[in-house]
Amino acid sequence: MINKIVHRVLFHMEQEVLSLLNVKQFRYGADNLGYLVYGLKKAMVIDGGAYKEMLGFIEQKELNLQFLTNTHDHYDHTSGNSHFLNLPGARMLSYESLIREKEIAIEGKKIKIFNTPGHTEDSVCFYVDNILISGDTLFNGTIGNCFTGDLAGFFQTVRNLMTLPAETIVYAGHDYVKDAMLFARNLEPDNVNIDIYLRKYSPDHLFSTLAEEFRVNPYMRFNDDGIVALLRKRGLPRKTEWERWQSLMSIE
Repeated sequence: MINKIVHRVLFHMEQEVLSLLNVKQFRYGADNLGYLVYGLKKAMVIDGGAYKEMLGFIEQKELNLQFLTNTHDHYDHTSGNSHFLNLPGARMLSYESLIREKEIAIEGKKIKIFNTPGHTEDSVCFYVDNILISGDTLFNGTIGNCFTGDLAGFFQTVRNLMTLPAETIVYAGHDYVKDAMLFARNLEPDNVNIDIYLRKYSPDHLFSTLAEEFRVNPYMRFNDDGIVALLRKRGLPRKTEWERWQSLMSIE
């Protein structure tokens, strides 16, 4: 009887593990990062600039490409799209379809879609289990440029992402870590977390958690006493969250 119970528990645990989706990071160009989300047999490409490596991985794992999509429509993220469209069953997901559907299912496992305007009007992030594929909205250590000019909208996007669990892993669209930490150190030279963050940094597998971002990323630290003191010293507006964030965005 005990053996049967153990067998059922182990089988249930195995099924739970098999139901999880994997996320593999691919580096291409000078600093771009793209992603393959996959299960046992099906996969989705997000920002497929590293198309040769991704196609090789898909073939090696004997995966079927179900979806192809992008975090936004800038060419450095969409440049690989055409190389996947001839694969049997591959479906291109546009920004409009992503926002309309709000989630994607691969092998029964849901991937949430967040509409995150700011960097561009069509920016989206993908939330897979505890992983945030954030494109050029949120980088490791900084945020993207606000090409829309809508700072208030971008601020709301950042605040929304900050409500995710602290253990959320951030997989960004570029590797700007070294420059980001130079800027962060210029603002907060006594922040010891910056050294810890840099010691963990690896260009071969770039990630951070939201908890780590809250300790080093100035654009997520607008409520921190040290940042408020910095803004006071510089004579910048700081009364509200919005004023503090806008002031941070003005610093070069």
